[in-house]
Amino acid sequence: MNRRLIVGILIILTMALSAQGQQPDPAKLKADAQKVVGTISGDKAKTQTFCEMAIIGKALDEAIKEKDTNKTEELAQRISEGEQQLGSEYLALVDSLRNIDLNSKDGQDIVSLFDKLDESCQH
Repeated sequence: MNRRLIVGILIILTMALSAQGQQPDPAKLKADAQKVVGTISGDKAKTQTFCEMAIIGKALDEAIKEKDTNKTEELAQRISEGEQQLGSEYLALVDSLRNIDLNSKDGQDIVSLFDKLDESCQH
C-alpha cells in the first residue's frame, strides 16, 4: 500500500481550511502524528475505520484515474465520513499536513508513523 498516496488523498479531502503559507513546526507535527496513531491503534473501531479508508483511498485513486466523477464523489464522501469517525485530532493533523512537503525528510518521518497502522490492516 502506498501510504504517501493515502495520506495525500486524505489531506486533499479534508474539508477544513488552513492558513495559506503558514509553515507548521515539524517537531509538533511529528508529536501530533504519534499521538493520533497511538489513539487510532488503541481503538479497534478506529483502526478498522482507518483500514477501510485505506481501501476506499485505493478505489478513489482508480476512480480519479478513470475520470469517473460519480464514483469519485461517492468515495470522497465515504472517506470524509471515516475522517469524522477518527476524531478531531486526526482531522487537525491532516489539515496541518497540507502545509508540509510529504517528500521532505520531515514529511517522510510523519508518513512513516502511519506504517504501524497500515501493518495492522489486512490487505
